[in-house]
Amino acid sequence: MRLQLTGFYFVAICMITMPVWAQGRMPQDSNDILPLSEIYMRDVCILPDAATRTYYMVGPGRNSVRVYTSKDLKTWQGPTTVFRTPEDIWGDIRVVSIWAPEMHKYKDKYYLFLTFDTRNPFPEQWRDWLPRVTRGSQVLVSDSPLGPFKPFQNRSTLPPDMMTLDGTLWVEDGVPYMVFCHEWVQIKDGTVEYIQLKDDLSETVGEPKRLFHGSNAKWSRKSDQYGCHVTDGPYLYTSKSGKLFMIWTSGGYKGYTLGIAISDSGKLAGPWKQQDEPIYEKDGGHGMLFTTFDGKLMMVLHSPNNPQAQPHIFELEDTGKTLKIVSEFTGK
Repeated sequence: MRLQLTGFYFVAICMITMPVWAQGRMPQDSNDILPLSEIYMRDVCILPDAATRTYYMVGPGRNSVRVYTSKDLKTWQGPTTVFRTPEDIWGDIRVVSIWAPEMHKYKDKYYLFLTFDTRNPFPEQWRDWLPRVTRGSQVLVSDSPLGPFKPFQNRSTLPPDMMTLDGTLWVEDGVPYMVFCHEWVQIKDGTVEYIQLKDDLSETVGEPKRLFHGSNAKWSRKSDQYGCHVTDGPYLYTSKSGKLFMIWTSGGYKGYTLGIAISDSGKLAGPWKQQDEPIYEKDGGHGMLFTTFDGKLMMVLHSPNNPQAQPHIFELEDTGKTLKIVSEFTGK
């Protein structure tokens, strides 16, 4: 979810701020070589592709998905557009933007997990509330990390009657799942949920199951304006202790904030408990985790949470009990 803390209010950033590309910062497709410090992109995912020994930095463009590539995380080439939204991708419902694309390699294919946003209203609207619209996470597939990526259906992979976002892939005991956020705009107290996927990731199996509410975390601040708790950007990692860690983001007391939920069972079904202290609270979040080719555990997030957002990379320590930031990787 694109959120900004303005004063004491959470508001949808897409509704009150001009996106980066509209201010002229969104670069055209290019083969330019840039340092990490000169890249402006939010909701970033980094896929280390062992087959090519290349890091793919994936993020949203103007109703598109864009990729930078790197061999060392220091300098990046691009960006290249790997997906543009067809006008009829959801039939008569017009998609107006893409949120939070993630790229995953699963078996011998590459998959994009992304959120399509529309202005198509749900039949039921609430008074004194933001528009409740068709918005959902979908899976696209390709033989290459550079595309072309194709959808399986002309609707969200998740149930279309749910406002969903920020889907991510998790595989447990050989079974693939999508972990995602149920949008606070629809249910007020946002949740993180999961649902089984078919083996080719083309469709869901069964019904979603709830893991926790945004209000379960002490560090998640309730909006004064809407009385809501936000859930945003879940990403999972199995600790060396066997515990399952999930990083996720909400509004905190110092701005956009990233915390950790822990499943001591090591299983997706939990039960989940929230770590009292966030791992990052300097107006940054929507993190994801990856391991470098030399075995270092890293986290990438965007900060600040405004149109000047840039990717920031941190080396992490897995203590077995939690994740800790060791240092920021600046590429210098």
